[in-house]
Amino acid sequence: MLAALLAAVGVMAGAFGAHALRDIVDPADLAIWETASRYHLLHAVALLAIGLQSPESRIALHKPAIVLLVGTLIFSGSLYALVLSGIRGLGAVTPLGGVALIVGWVWLAWQLWQQSGDR
Repeated sequence: MLAALLAAVGVMAGAFGAHALRDIVDPADLAIWETASRYHLLHAVALLAIGLQSPESRIALHKPAIVLLVGTLIFSGSLYALVLSGIRGLGAVTPLGGVALIVGWVWLAWQLWQQSGDR
């Protein structure tokens, strides 16, 4: 459910950037917005894939999924806020989201490897 909602918001954010922001912000900020919405949607699909796993698999993947969700909110959210507010200092928060995304992906890979039995 959260993945589907995250995807819906990602589509809305992408459309907002493409239509409403196109004539308001400079091209560099529009590129930042596009990066935010791309990561937003990519991670929504990843979370959806995790949610579609068997109940047994989902238990082990729950915590990495939370880290991916939090990373997405911080990464994309800070970039959205930067573009909308013009506060460049918000860009300092973005790498924290990026680190969370990396940690989430590595943790997810570890959990999937553990489940595969090919240890």
